[in-house]
Amino acid sequence: MCPSTAAANLYFLSYKRIRRTSPDAPLEAELSWLRPCVVTGFCSKDSPWHVPFFRKKLTCVALWVFESAFADIKMNNRAHTFLWGIRQFRTSIPRSRALRTYSLVFCKPEVIHSKRNPRNHLLNGFDEGLQPSVRYLFQDIFISKSVAGCTQTRGIIHAAGFKLDRILCPRRLSFDAKHSFVSDGTSDHDLMKTNFHHTSTEDVLTKKMRPTPVNYKKLAQECNSLSDVLDTFSKAPTFPGSNYFLAMWIIAKRISEDKRRFEKQLMFSHPAFNQLCEQMMREAKIMRYDHLLFSLNAIVKLGVPQNSLMVQTLLRTIQERISECDERCLSILSTALVTMEPCMNVNALRAGLRILVDQQVWNINDIFTLQTVMRCIGKDAPFALKKKLEMKALKELGRFSVLNSRHMFEVLAAMDHRSVVLLNECSKIVIDNIHGCPFKVLISILQSCRDLRYQNEDLFKSIADYVATTFDIWKLKHVIFFLLSFETLGFRPPGLMDKLLEKVVQEPGSLTVKNIVSVLHVYSSLNHVHNVQNREFLEALASALTGCLHQISSESLLNAVHSFCMMNYFPLAPINQLIKENIIHELLTSGDTEKNIHKLHVLNTCLKLDESTYKCIHIPLPQLPLTASHPNEKLAEVLSRLLEGDGCFSRNVQLPHNYHIDFEIRMDTNRTQVFSFSEGDASSATNMQRVAVLCVPKSAYCLNSNHLRGLMAMKIRHLNVMGFHVILIHNWELKKLKMEDAVTFVRKKIYSDEALATTDESGNKWPRSTVSRIGISHDNLPFR
Repeated sequence: MCPSTAAANLYFLSYKRIRRTSPDAPLEAELSWLRPCVVTGFCSKDSPWHVPFFRKKLTCVALWVFESAFADIKMNNRAHTFLWGIRQFRTSIPRSRALRTYSLVFCKPEVIHSKRNPRNHLLNGFDEGLQPSVRYLFQDIFISKSVAGCTQTRGIIHAAGFKLDRILCPRRLSFDAKHSFVSDGTSDHDLMKTNFHHTSTEDVLTKKMRPTPVNYKKLAQECNSLSDVLDTFSKAPTFPGSNYFLAMWIIAKRISEDKRRFEKQLMFSHPAFNQLCEQMMREAKIMRYDHLLFSLNAIVKLGVPQNSLMVQTLLRTIQERISECDERCLSILSTALVTMEPCMNVNALRAGLRILVDQQVWNINDIFTLQTVMRCIGKDAPFALKKKLEMKALKELGRFSVLNSRHMFEVLAAMDHRSVVLLNECSKIVIDNIHGCPFKVLISILQSCRDLRYQNEDLFKSIADYVATTFDIWKLKHVIFFLLSFETLGFRPPGLMDKLLEKVVQEPGSLTVKNIVSVLHVYSSLNHVHNVQNREFLEALASALTGCLHQISSESLLNAVHSFCMMNYFPLAPINQLIKENIIHELLTSGDTEKNIHKLHVLNTCLKLDESTYKCIHIPLPQLPLTASHPNEKLAEVLSRLLEGDGCFSRNVQLPHNYHIDFEIRMDTNRTQVFSFSEGDASSATNMQRVAVLCVPKSAYCLNSNHLRGLMAMKIRHLNVMGFHVILIHNWELKKLKMEDAVTFVRKKIYSDEALATTDESGNKWPRSTVSRIGISHDNLPFR
């Protein structure tokens, strides 16, 4: 055994004996024991089995020394003894280290090797053996040498940078600026006079080297343009760079659209913008996660291209640090992703967000955060995740405010999830608080209901009644927007439509071309006819349209005339303008040609069949393709049983003018006899009546009413002109009935009350010759 090892063992046994005999003795004994241990090589590489024990005890001594510094006047002696031991210990290690700090890398200092010099640094090489908590305990202590009155740092490479606010140590220690630098030439006696004590201030030198961080709110108030923010950055760049982007976004939001567009152009051409982007990319890995997310949102909103290096770098960094995402960060990240176009990094980040939401959904407390996350996950999210979010929303339903209830419609539409229970509960809250609801919110609710295929007549009626009651405070274009939204839902609000009709009759000159086309579309589609002023209303619209013919486009003119024809009204000037050869050629060769051809065929049909002055006019058009029709099989079986065979009716009958009917029955004019199609004299019978049986869906009617919509009303009108008697069979009602009940249902639709009464009184079976019952009333006829 070498002498140093023997001495080390001797001191080790002595220390154990001291601690065993007097465990409550002060730690001065350990300081006195530390000195000979170091001198004899106790901590050298010759005795590695003692090193863990020494490190542990040295950490305890260090913490004890500095904790008791403020309470004991003998701190100088303790510090001297302890630091002397550390210096002796570092000389026994053959290599040294120094800390390098970068101006833009703030996560942790980088350790580099330097030349071995025992006097370079107080703790050179000591950090290699200590735990991280002790390693960073002394990261601010430098050794310096006074040269010509100046302090010169040796053995450390230190660039101007920001000091870490969070030190990896259980207790944060700081040193007085006047005494934290230890002279290279000081003696042990001078070292003993060095005064270490607790203070709440940072190192003065570090303060002078660190610029004061800028507050983005204050910066947004002081600057009037985006360029002003970049000018401020170019004068004194500070950390973090996200504050400059946030300030620019705040300024961009409060200026007009035209000025914003101009300011963005100046921002991209500013010489400091690239510098700010580079700084933002360097700071991405060390910036607080919520600041990083705020930066991404602001950068995207400012119009920075999504495929730029900076945006993609931020997206990738956010992916790597997504485990730091808390509830607040979830809301910010969701807000940013909603406005971004799909790309590889965005899709990957959205997938990571879905996994995170799936794990943390039950821990989300804020309702707005929950709704923001629901809106962001997208329509292609797994159904299980959508259902889990729905259950979370239902659980928090009692905490929903009015704003939460209004916003939930748009949220569910964004994720394409139709939760009837949730929509019904939110509808009740919206109905109860309808007064004062903004225009955009009401329009958003109606559009979301359309996207979700959600029909709530009480909600629609409440909105329509509110707009009709407050009609005078709404702009004309707002009322038209409401009616367009109602039309897409198939809901007809008579009160509101009558209000607008009276307004148009009184002030036709207030309508623009777009307003005229929209109003005509709504009223023709919903088949709304005013009891008194319907003729005046159509004339007012025709007059307003005539005054705009010099500026109206061909497609808008076609749409307007098509609506007039559906309402059985034919204004001369617009039709003369439309049937010009150059206009027809433009419609057949540009735009949505298929849609234009269909509307021109409707125009041809209306001009020939309705009472107009253009019966001799025919517009040459391409033939429309025949659409495959599949008549209701159940109704075919019912008619077969009712009429005792398939020979008394014909199915899927194609008619002129691109019309077809599901079933045709031939009866006498007195409606007492049904003719078989196989009878030779059926076609030559002078008293024959053709009956058209149409199986119609719910979409042929306005919402929850028996009021026919425009296209079906026009078809019935034209079938009547062609000599047909029309019977409408509701397919949703027929579908619910058993076969026997369905036969009875159709029998009541076809046979007249007189025939039914005669047959019931005689007690005979139903004859093949009966009286047909018309399936529509005069109230359903279009535009008489």
